[in-house]
Amino acid sequence: MADTDKEDRSTRLMYAVTAMSAAFGARKLLIFAWTKATGKRPPTNPEDPQETLAEALGWSVLVGITVAVVRVLAIRAVSRRSIDSANREPANAADG
Repeated sequence: MADTDKEDRSTRLMYAVTAMSAAFGARKLLIFAWTKATGKRPPTNPEDPQETLAEALGWSVLVGITVAVVRVLAIRAVSRRSIDSANREPANAADG
């Protein structure tokens, strides 16, 4: 029981680190793309009345959707890899 609890914690930690890393990378990529496309930095505070509504909504929607999708894809990739490695039979087991 203790082993499965330890594995669950390590798996959850791995998923959390993966999700945070994916979100961080996606956000950095979006900032770069937004700056190249519009010629200015994205809104730092979309609630600021000095930002146009179109920019504030556009940035918020773009970040929200992209980060959510990237996190799901990253976690699924890690999950698939961990399941594949768990299902693989160790090489020494066939020898014994």
